[in-house]
Amino acid sequence: MGAPVDDPPASSIWTDGDPYGAEVLKRLKRLPGFGDQKARIFLALLGKRCGFVAFGWREAAEDYGEEGWFRSVAGIRSPKTVAKAGETKKAMKAAAKK
Repeated sequence: MGAPVDDPPASSIWTDGDPYGAEVLKRLKRLPGFGDQKARIFLALLGKRCGFVAFGWREAAEDYGEEGWFRSVAGIRSPKTVAKAGETKKAMKAAAKK
């Protein structure tokens, strides 16, 4: 068994070096299992729910960063918004089929 690795805390992704939104997005995309969409959703979650205020985070998160947009978990804040998120997803799927 190898020596223990001293990994930095996960929060270093959005705190090391006082990064701007696009840089955090790039760092998130490097995580295993994080593609473009998941990275943008997570960035929006950081901004909307966790107080992340770096310059350009909304632009980097694209639609997921918009206030009042219930496209993902980042926009969910209550049971009422869970329903709105479901409705938004259904509408998007229906529009995609047209």
